[in-house]
Amino acid sequence: MAYPQLTDKPGALATAAAIRAGKMSVAEAVDAAITRVEKLDSAIDALAVPNFEAAYAEAKALDAAGPRDDMPLYGVPMTIKESFDVAGLPTTWGHPQFRDKLAPKDALLVRRLKAAGAIIIGKTNVPVDLTDWQSFNPVYGRTANPHNPERSPGGSSGGSAAAVASGMVACDYGTDIGGSVRVPAHFCGVWGHKTTWGLVPKTGHDFPGMSRREGFVAAADGPLSIAGPLARNAADLAALVEVGAEFPLRRRPKPLKDCRVLAITTLPGAPVDASVLDPTEAALEALARTGVQIDRASDLLPDQALHYRSYLKMMNITMSGGAPAPDGKRATASDWFALMNAQATCIAQWEALFAEYDFVLAPPAPVLAVPHADKAVFRSTITINGAEEPGGSGLVWSGMATFPGLPSTIVPIGSGTYLGAELPCGMQVIGPRWSDLDCIAAAEAIGQVLHS
Repeated sequence: MAYPQLTDKPGALATAAAIRAGKMSVAEAVDAAITRVEKLDSAIDALAVPNFEAAYAEAKALDAAGPRDDMPLYGVPMTIKESFDVAGLPTTWGHPQFRDKLAPKDALLVRRLKAAGAIIIGKTNVPVDLTDWQSFNPVYGRTANPHNPERSPGGSSGGSAAAVASGMVACDYGTDIGGSVRVPAHFCGVWGHKTTWGLVPKTGHDFPGMSRREGFVAAADGPLSIAGPLARNAADLAALVEVGAEFPLRRRPKPLKDCRVLAITTLPGAPVDASVLDPTEAALEALARTGVQIDRASDLLPDQALHYRSYLKMMNITMSGGAPAPDGKRATASDWFALMNAQATCIAQWEALFAEYDFVLAPPAPVLAVPHADKAVFRSTITINGAEEPGGSGLVWSGMATFPGLPSTIVPIGSGTYLGAELPCGMQVIGPRWSDLDCIAAAEAIGQVLHS
């Protein structure tokens, strides 16, 4: 069950291994990546902010110093989402008024990536305010899906996924609150991982209007939102998670055939297009043939419609910074505590489910890569099985893992035909909190079954 791949360039760990083996220098690896960007990006517009001069300087310094055992990404050229601060580069979140204001220092995650040996060659494109399943803004333009230039690469980490899928770079780090890592991975046919909430710090990932204020200090990660990597294979995802993580994660290896899995492909008010459902069902059938025990329903599954409503309320309050809603009403402290209680209930219910199941498999989104549009997906409609559905209904599938703070890995499973175009399709592998590496390992095993 093949899935479309656009490049045969090595991944992050393979690149680091080649440099350590003397097959290329760090400077040569960086130069090759920049050459790929210059060749490919005019048609894709994934790279919003180049960092080539600084990248060359860092590459020469790494070549002079040589590799160290604590540098798993030694010499790996990569990009990072535009919304993360990189010293000396603008962070705009798509707003023109911030294009000339440069970040004074690196975000904490950027510092960790550099300490692991990575070279940041630039920052990748986003939608305005990171609030769309497309990636276009008045500062940097529109990013195209490298599989089909008429389609979106997803958002808000759309530039990230496009850069990885096209082969410009081996990996990138994005963020996710409404599927913003998982949907671009799904749309672009790459691997992505939504980390457990709180695992990877987002210090230095702040709306520029806030972070430029005198005395502003980001004291904590915002609710729901996470930082997560995109790559072209599972091993790179795991390495990137470990580099970014606040603490070491344990692995609990278990053969896939010994796992009990719950597959969810239908939810109230959340239809799934045949272009997604058909490859998903084919993947589930292939897994079942290998002996994986797959249940298709469970009374343990939390009430997704109920928790979706709480998720939307919490996400809207979080992303607006508590500003009044369109109806003029502002959430009260009582409203917020009610949402926290709903979230705690949801977390407890998922923990009860994972006492019986190892993983939950589900679509990341109800459709494949959507056509470009001037209006944000969530303010318009999406076509599902020939009918126009509210764009926000797709958030049911991302909210499934976001509201309870669960890890979720996207594994490419094949392709489907959506609105006349053949496009990549992915699947979520959701696990218990802090089981990030196990989710990635299970996704890798699923990929081996499907693509061998």
